[in-house]
Amino acid sequence: MSEVSPCRTVLPQGSGSLIYVREGIQRPLERRDMGRTPFSVVPTLLLVAFQLVPVGRLRAQAPGTAGHEHLTEVACVDVPPGEKRPDFGCFNVATLTGLHFTQPSVYWHLSAFPTRKGAETARSATGIVVEEDGRVWLSEFGPRNAAPRGGEAIAVVGPLQLAAAKSYAAVLSYAVMRPGDNSRVHTHPGPEGWYVLAGEQCLETSAGASKGRAGETMTVRSDTPMELNVTGTTLRRAFALVIHDSAQARGKTSDWKPSGACSR
Repeated sequence: MSEVSPCRTVLPQGSGSLIYVREGIQRPLERRDMGRTPFSVVPTLLLVAFQLVPVGRLRAQAPGTAGHEHLTEVACVDVPPGEKRPDFGCFNVATLTGLHFTQPSVYWHLSAFPTRKGAETARSATGIVVEEDGRVWLSEFGPRNAAPRGGEAIAVVGPLQLAAAKSYAAVLSYAVMRPGDNSRVHTHPGPEGWYVLAGEQCLETSAGASKGRAGETMTVRSDTPMELNVTGTTLRRAFALVIHDSAQARGKTSDWKPSGACSR
């Protein structure tokens, strides 16, 4: 059984209902009171961070590729205030701490707003607002059928199966990577979810390889060794979210050896 769950959420034209698409099954998302959100929180939101580590290593251009050197062993990093963010890599853009969940899984609701003021007005106490990719984004966490908070509903990512912890941190990252780039081999002490804005990504785990394309989502369970590869022929831009035990670091390297399934 695969540990990676590709799925997507679509807002049909002319419809006010979200359609959840996963494994070929479509069903309307119900609108229920957001007050049923299955967790409590005393949140701390950090929109900037204060350490800088290398984004990834450069390797020589491989035969048959053109235009750039590849980034390898990429990790999502913090960029200090005042520092210019590199054009390519993965960057932590917001961190929310003090989360306490009462259910074993949670869904990530991603919406877009025309203005930051609109997103901030709609944001709950546990919401995250960021500006990336030329748009304003609101991330909220709750049950799959949580009532929309306004804006344009983009995706519902999940379920994210939580590891046992006293409290959690949610780290939202934004990545811009080129075909042939890849991440370090790593694990997270909590589930990870992605929403692919553009391009194509391939995630290899011990269960095999799974691809996600623009407009699609993917999830992976806690403590799963993985390597993410940028496939296809165009720039890959994506959001990633990790909800992890706040007593542990967001991620760490793993000695698991990928088979190269994403390149076959």
